[in-house]
Amino acid sequence: MFVLDEVAHHWFEQIGWYRGRILENPSLRGSGFFILGIKRGYVMKLTGAQILCEALKSVGVDCIFGHPGGAILPFYDALTEHTDIRHVLTRHEQSAAHAAEGYARATDKVGVCVATSGPGATNLITGLAAAKMDSVPIVAITGQVPRSVMGKEAFQECDTTGIAKPVTKRCYLVLRPEDIESVVHEAFYVAKSGRPGPVLIDIPKDVQAQLTEVDLGSSEPSLVEREYYGSTEALEQAAQLIAQAKQPLILAGHGVLLSQARTELMEIAEKLNIPVINTLHGSGIMPYEHPLHIGMLGMHGLYWCNLAVQQADLILGVGLRFDDRITGRPGTFAPNAKIIHVEIEHTQVSKNVVADVPLYGDAKETLTRLISYVKPKKHTTWIKQIASLRENHPSLDIPVTSELLPQYVLSRINSRIAQQDKQSIVITGVGQHQMWAAQYLNTPERFISSGGLGVMGFEIPAALGAQIGRPDSIVWSIAGDGGIQMTLQEFATLKQENIPVKIALFNNGYLGMVRQWQELFYEKRYSAVPVDSPDYVLLAKAYGFPAIRVTTEQEVDPALEQAESSSGPFLIDFVVRSEENVYPMVPPGSSLAETLEDPRLIPSAAG
Repeated sequence: MFVLDEVAHHWFEQIGWYRGRILENPSLRGSGFFILGIKRGYVMKLTGAQILCEALKSVGVDCIFGHPGGAILPFYDALTEHTDIRHVLTRHEQSAAHAAEGYARATDKVGVCVATSGPGATNLITGLAAAKMDSVPIVAITGQVPRSVMGKEAFQECDTTGIAKPVTKRCYLVLRPEDIESVVHEAFYVAKSGRPGPVLIDIPKDVQAQLTEVDLGSSEPSLVEREYYGSTEALEQAAQLIAQAKQPLILAGHGVLLSQARTELMEIAEKLNIPVINTLHGSGIMPYEHPLHIGMLGMHGLYWCNLAVQQADLILGVGLRFDDRITGRPGTFAPNAKIIHVEIEHTQVSKNVVADVPLYGDAKETLTRLISYVKPKKHTTWIKQIASLRENHPSLDIPVTSELLPQYVLSRINSRIAQQDKQSIVITGVGQHQMWAAQYLNTPERFISSGGLGVMGFEIPAALGAQIGRPDSIVWSIAGDGGIQMTLQEFATLKQENIPVKIALFNNGYLGMVRQWQELFYEKRYSAVPVDSPDYVLLAKAYGFPAIRVTTEQEVDPALEQAESSSGPFLIDFVVRSEENVYPMVPPGSSLAETLEDPRLIPSAAG
């Protein structure tokens, strides 16, 4: 093992060539004295920032999203020597966190975001909270003020780890450069293992700049090992309940995708002939055309799905939290059903819905074991019953109006996605457009949305992250005119990086979902919901990429074709009916059995 002596260190420090470059000191030519560069397994003196870059490379990081500032400058300086790590300059730190989430969810890798101390770090918090609730692996790296002034209200100082602790899986404050490599490896392990989530690493500026002797490669990344906790007894109990059930359902959530358990889910559904309903984050778990896939449940789930849940005598819930948006009023969810809950995190079981049989563990491994315990069944009568519900309650029919409807636009996008050779990814913001997209876009390879925290403005930065992670996919950003104004500064990032995201903007002049609630539950007293917008076509062109406005059904398909043929970002401003409501809808405080239908689609109303 080669160790540089003190004289060499002195020279490197004096001439500023301790960055791992292969450079020769001109004054020493002929002496054979030059820097050999960083080599793994060799003890060398490096700065904390250099160690951080090397550690990120060792865990496979190829792209990070961030915004520089004073306390993180040593890292950005070291990053100049690592051209194999792409840095994407977002215009706001919150966007960096959302972009990291979009990247992670599109690639199944860990997303990485970077910010400076103080406001840079606090701006990440919304994105970290969103990733925590939606179980997305992110590692956030923040600069901190030097150790000598910590706790003294120095410029741009804040207790970053204290603030971030409630919205992350784990936080690290690294006070020695020698610890950076091992902390990075552990952070990536924590982010990806168990129920995935965000991790934050806070590093003071002087720790980043400090030289230390390090043996790179001595701290190897930990392999993510999924653990199985389900007992044989629990599996036998679950199999017995399944055998007794006459009207069973499978509810599939995000955990199925996180554990890559699509194949196992489909295998058990087909073996038992059980219909599958997905949550918002479970969109895309089964092919839409599969006869056992019947759609999404919840507050804006399909009518027949909500009623089927209320009539079921068994629910096999896989990788979901049974949150309030899918259960309705507490105590009313699936009143006649036994509950089997497959979940990797113990704290989620029986928190919202009491499980008769909990199966703790990874969804893929749990379903693999459960398959061997169950016997094939037919549920012909039950499946016919669901088909009847579907026929009598046409939730996805599009009302006929003289104005352009979001439902029509999304149905056309869905048709085009289904015909594409390329895999497509859809990213949504939060609000009415999000729910319509979940209802009508059933053909994308990935459907990515901010579900748990429900962050308006998620759609543009998450889409740019997803597109960078999956450059060969067509990425659609489905946006509302309220949410897009929260992060539209990322138009500049789209243009600068030439990221070919296609933006479908639904422009109705309102904060649509809030307006809908005020119409239905506050006697149409519209308070603070009309929202003025810029001319989005001119705005996109000001940022340097093309855009088009669409106001009629006849213009929709040509506009979609134009967007898809564009080599860079493209925006379509769909001017849609201003007071269109999302149906079906479960009113707040109601059960799934009290789901409201679109009055225009009820036969008696039409008559």
